Amino acid sequence: MLLGWSFNFIVGKMAFTHMDVFTLTPLRLVLAALILIPIYLASPRRRRLDRRDLWTFTVLGFFGVVMNQGLFTIGLNFTSVGHSSLIVATSPIFVLLMARLIGQEAMTFSKTFGMFLSFAGVVFLATERTGNPQSAHWVGDLTMLGCATSFAIYAVLGKKVAAKYDSLSMNTFNALVAGILMLPFAIRQGHRLNWASVGWAGWAELFYMAAISSVVCYLIFYWALRYMAASRLAAFNYVEPVLAPLLGIVLLKESLTLRLVVGGAMVLLGVYIAERGPAENGAPEPLPD
Repeated sequence: MLLGWSFNFIVGKMAFTHMDVFTLTPLRLVLAALILIPIYLASPRRRRLDRRDLWTFTVLGFFGVVMNQGLFTIGLNFTSVGHSSLIVATSPIFVLLMARLIGQEAMTFSKTFGMFLSFAGVVFLATERTGNPQSAHWVGDLTMLGCATSFAIYAVLGKKVAAKYDSLSMNTFNALVAGILMLPFAIRQGHRLNWASVGWAGWAELFYMAAISSVVCYLIFYWALRYMAASRLAAFNYVEPVLAPLLGIVLLKESLTLRLVVGGAMVLLGVYIAERGPAENGAPEPLPD
């Protein structure tokens, strides 16, 4: 999951050379839904949607797919891979805040201190100035912060139904909501797109973002969510903000700046301090395979 999401930063940057971000975003989300629906229908273990959970999945689809993945794609267009991955790494902090609000987790001094340290690191990153406005821009950083917040809502609310539905069913319902919401935009942008100019590389990059990042990685995430606390699972993203910037430096020739190193260290240390204690909420009993 982490490898798939780490390479997604690189693939997304490459995809922007073939189509604009406001075309890539709706096409990615609609394509992910189209991939998931036949897989769901063919699965003998799929679970039917309980009408009582319809509103929950509507909210999950909006925040977890439309907002989270949509803001990720847009934010990545305006900032660097290094900034993007580090800011997305603050998602456990927002998970803690959301979980605290609904009584899933208790707030301690270490968690509070860790949150402030991570936020300070994000501010330090966002105030970086470079000669290339596309390499690190505060608009992109703030958009990525919105992505992290949306993911937190997604993770905490998803915990309520994770024990009831299998990973495939949950992701299909979420993706279907997002696909329906984004379909008008996909049709509009698809009508304006010069399809022949995209090339095989552009279509391959779109397919990766939809099939690997939006489908395979999220199937793994929701499977793991049945066994682990939401904040603990989100904390596994420690690997991503280390791997993704390295990939950006090697593959995209991005710069390793002192501010990136210091701000990144503040973010990761803050998340570590906030998450180092035992989880307050236990994982639900796993569904039978």
